[in-house]
Amino acid sequence: MPISPEEVFETVKMTLHDHFDIRTVTLGINLKDCVDRDLDWLVRQAQARIVEKGQLLNHCADVLEQKYGIPITNRRIAVTPVSLLLEPLPRKPITAVKFAKALDAAAKKADIDFLGGFGAMVQKGMTAADENLIDSIPEALSETQRVCGFLNLATTAAGINMNAVVKVGHIIQDLAHKSENGIGCAKLAVFANVPEDNPFMAGAHHGIGEPDYSLNIGISGPGVVRNVVAQNPDCDLTQLSEVIKRTVFKITRAGELIGRELAGLMKIDFGIVDISLAPTTSTGDSVAEIIEAMGVGRIGVPGSTAALALLIDAVKKGGAMASGNVGGLSGTFIPISEDAGMIRAVRSGTLSLDKLEALTSVCSVGLDMFAVPGDTPPEVISAIIADELSIGVMNNKTTGVRIIPVPGAKPGGIVHFGGLLGSAPVMKVSTKFTSSKFIQRRGRFPSPILALRN
Repeated sequence: MPISPEEVFETVKMTLHDHFDIRTVTLGINLKDCVDRDLDWLVRQAQARIVEKGQLLNHCADVLEQKYGIPITNRRIAVTPVSLLLEPLPRKPITAVKFAKALDAAAKKADIDFLGGFGAMVQKGMTAADENLIDSIPEALSETQRVCGFLNLATTAAGINMNAVVKVGHIIQDLAHKSENGIGCAKLAVFANVPEDNPFMAGAHHGIGEPDYSLNIGISGPGVVRNVVAQNPDCDLTQLSEVIKRTVFKITRAGELIGRELAGLMKIDFGIVDISLAPTTSTGDSVAEIIEAMGVGRIGVPGSTAALALLIDAVKKGGAMASGNVGGLSGTFIPISEDAGMIRAVRSGTLSLDKLEALTSVCSVGLDMFAVPGDTPPEVISAIIADELSIGVMNNKTTGVRIIPVPGAKPGGIVHFGGLLGSAPVMKVSTKFTSSKFIQRRGRFPSPILALRN
């Protein structure tokens, strides 16, 4: 279906007044054919490919920004899960660290914001290469600027790898203490049911079922949606859902237009449009404020989960109606540090960690960008991860965790990360009674019965 000039003009109005942008264009690069038994060969091949294609991505994105007047905020690259690339190489954490630094240097040379894929798929078990990569994460992510890591620890079909969950609790605590204010943890996401075509960091990677190259696009527009919700204060919820759905339809169409044209300029496959509403630290660019514009006094109070569910359902319907290439996470992000409304809710006491977890039962992504005291025990971090992943496994949806233990921080304090990552109030975590004995049972959390429905 062709896109009319009227749609383009309407989208430009959204850009000027409501913070609409293309949040990210993420180039997926398959590096499997670069694998050799020599680390130097792998580094040379990977760096050459990343620099060449990354510079091309930037050039073509600049051309389209000028053509349509719509900002393309972040330019990123995702590569094949690195544990697969390191499988034939010497199985030592130092090998993974050296490769992470090589990826970081290539991303810097190409002027790419972030490079994702430093991770592993370990939902059912860990190879020696997987374990070495996981062991390298504290050093690799604390000593690089642009490399992001992911770990898929669970799927609905496989259940949860609790051995890996226990290990990752210690890895996150170690990473936090190796980086200022624990900021290195913002570059690591752990998942259940991670999608192979996610354009958003920190969880982006180029899945094993993907082509040599693909261009995935992440649109956003919480400011646009908030504006239309505020303009309809008296309609009922059915009508409100329709208003949101039509708005998301429009911004998805604009996003796909730019994504397809960018892929065409680069002469690569167009992948997916991720229709997630992703907040930023900019005024008015808040998902929490959409919920509050619906009539919820402050996000976190009773009614918040229902309002968020309605929002996400309308977003998905509008996006699916607009494009046959919707993929990735496609829902609503509710990070704490990157959303001014979420920060206000935590500081006012309406949003606790328990309520945040409840909200993730209906949202995409999960527990995202939240800070906890630096002395939170690793077993408690693992328990938080296990809780969130179980929501994904039992509901057959993607969930993830980006938790930041801030060294020296206490509940009620605030830590400033700067830039797009914003500031996070430190949330209280119950440690008087813990689930450490449950977590230390390890093993594999079995897949639920719904995994057998076929």
